[in-house]
Amino acid sequence: MTNELRFDGQVAVITGAGGGLGREYALLLASRGARVVVNDVGGSVTGEGANSETANPAYDTANEIQHHGGEAIADTHSVASPEGGQAIIEAALTAWGRIDILINNAGIVGDAPFEDMTAERFEPLLDVHLRGAFHVTRPAWRVMRGQRYGRILNTCSAAGILGAVNMSNYGAAKTGLIGLTRVLAAEGADHNIKVNAIAPIAYTRMLARSLESAAPPDDPAARAILDDLANQYLRKLDPALVAPVAAFLTHPDCPVSGEVYTVGAGHVSRFFIGRTRGFHRPALSVEDVRDHLDEIRDETGYTVPGGPADEMSELFATIMNN
Repeated sequence: MTNELRFDGQVAVITGAGGGLGREYALLLASRGARVVVNDVGGSVTGEGANSETANPAYDTANEIQHHGGEAIADTHSVASPEGGQAIIEAALTAWGRIDILINNAGIVGDAPFEDMTAERFEPLLDVHLRGAFHVTRPAWRVMRGQRYGRILNTCSAAGILGAVNMSNYGAAKTGLIGLTRVLAAEGADHNIKVNAIAPIAYTRMLARSLESAAPPDDPAARAILDDLANQYLRKLDPALVAPVAAFLTHPDCPVSGEVYTVGAGHVSRFFIGRTRGFHRPALSVEDVRDHLDEIRDETGYTVPGGPADEMSELFATIMNN
């Protein structure tokens, strides 16, 4: 292809890249010329344990890239601490002297009904998903600002955007990343740093585990339905079909920042935050809210503010027009 999008000379750091989505991101970027730091602690999908260096999947992915003629190194530090985040970025700087791309993909799950959601279940997901992205992004940000270039991709989820039962920890952590994405996009605009988020739909070990716990173990009929669903539909959710979107959003030609894209099975679309026209009364009362709720919720003529200033402008325009 004469117009193939390539990453020659660029350095990418991808967390959680030993398997699943992260592995596909690493393989695709490397095949297009990127030099890749493959980060993974090698733990279970729920965060327990970590493999030794000889068994860690990060080395498997890095070796596969090298086998196909690409450049990659493995890193096994945890994103869950500032020291781990710094070490991951230092691995890129030591090997190649720069970092152009950061994909915050590392994650774990730990579903439970909210009445059973203890701090011990809640905090580890914040540590890996939200705080982990912060710990790795902060040292990368300093480098990107200095070179006046960078591409960052965070991983959010429909579980938080739209809501999903038993996932208050996961949904809260993932949706926190949307706020981080929007703020960093605003702060990075003057430094040619673009920051976006992706909400992937893929058949990974996380999804497989969620399905395993979705049906009661003593309900064979429900189990059979889920198995049939997996065989007929979920197998189409190949993680490799998410990778092209991750690659484009981290390419120099990417024109957007602060946006959220959902992708699965080869389909791509954008999530956005809209604002209805709403209802205005200078002496607003509780009863006004009750009586005009349909008007408040009516999506006809909605707008998509680019930031808090846009929303304030819309508010003042409404006040002045009335």
